[in-house]
Amino acid sequence: MKLSYLSETLIGSEIVKLGGEIREKIRLGEKIFNFTVGDFDPQVFPIPKALEDEIVEAYRAHLTNYPAAEGNLDLREAIAQFTKEREGLDYTPAEYLVAAGGRPLIYALFRAILDQGDKVVYAVPSWNNNHYTHFVGAEHVVVEAGPENNFMPTADSLAPLLKGASLLALCSPQNPTGTVFSKEELEKICDLVLAENASRKPEEKKLYVMYDQMYWHLTYGDIQHYNPVGLRPEMRDYTIYIDAISKVFAATGVRVGWSFGPATVISKMKAILTHVGAWAPMAEQKAMAKFLGRTAEIDQYLSHFKGEVEERLRRIYEGLQALKAEGFGVDAITPQAAIYLTIKVDLVGKTTAAGKLLERQADVSDYLLNEAKLAVVPFYAFGAAKTSPWYRLSVGTCRKEEIDGMLGLLKDALQKLR
Repeated sequence: MKLSYLSETLIGSEIVKLGGEIREKIRLGEKIFNFTVGDFDPQVFPIPKALEDEIVEAYRAHLTNYPAAEGNLDLREAIAQFTKEREGLDYTPAEYLVAAGGRPLIYALFRAILDQGDKVVYAVPSWNNNHYTHFVGAEHVVVEAGPENNFMPTADSLAPLLKGASLLALCSPQNPTGTVFSKEELEKICDLVLAENASRKPEEKKLYVMYDQMYWHLTYGDIQHYNPVGLRPEMRDYTIYIDAISKVFAATGVRVGWSFGPATVISKMKAILTHVGAWAPMAEQKAMAKFLGRTAEIDQYLSHFKGEVEERLRRIYEGLQALKAEGFGVDAITPQAAIYLTIKVDLVGKTTAAGKLLERQADVSDYLLNEAKLAVVPFYAFGAAKTSPWYRLSVGTCRKEEIDGMLGLLKDALQKLR
């Protein structure tokens, strides 16, 4: 049976595949420390009680009909006010588009800007840029970021790639790395974009920036979040933001996301989504419109939520540093943001107690899962080289009382190698 070129060539999600393997092991009774999913266990990280109450009340009020295609006005007004107060970005409700989370908005953005063969510049490891680029038949222009820059792309690495490109896909705090752009580096990148657009003729397509800031509320210690328009107001004409309640309120299943940027681009994205029908549900929209004005309750929730996430990240980081100090082939980057810890497990060339040589990084991943019962996502699932020894560890489903046991089992597995 012959199907479309897209369906025949689209690569399935490595994360979904890994998740299926883990669920099967758990179903068969194995104890797995599952740090793969960029999601939350609602029993550990519930959504805010005030938001939950508003959603229930909205359903009881029978708010179950179609919402406005661009998102209900009251919600867009609330998001605009929330963003202005929290991030200092002043956009009108007409410059916002609401959808069922960030994914439909990213898809609509790629569709609105890109033609087949257009160049998309993105760094790896990164979440799904390769798949969205393939969706629209665009050209992949990829730079691999490394640990020396906390796996964030630099202006120097991007500069040779922007000529003639149509989209630069950026994410900060970044999935999968949990790291952020510094103010200085993001300023340099913005200056590159502005210079490139100044060099183009009026009739030429401009270079746009997709700025995915889904995790921007979740920064730790002295780390600050920066955004293109906040640093360079001239970037307003070229920057489209992607944001949502998914991570900031541990509400991945509630499905309310938004994009904002130049009205011309946003209106085209809206037109595309009217044919897709990826609306956030009416009840959730009405609930969010009320909840976003509850400043004190939001601040209280975020203070507790961020503290709990940071504690998990730092305890695991410190545990890995202790193992590194003992001479084991592990490492980690200091937690900066999001719910992710970037960890290194460099065991290729080691031999297991059963005499099996770990020849490839995929063998290391299997060893971690089967011997240490530790499930983490390899960076090669996010487009990095197959030989990369780095992994994403997510704490969204982590129970604090299990951290010591996980680290102990990992040490036991490392000690068995020779």
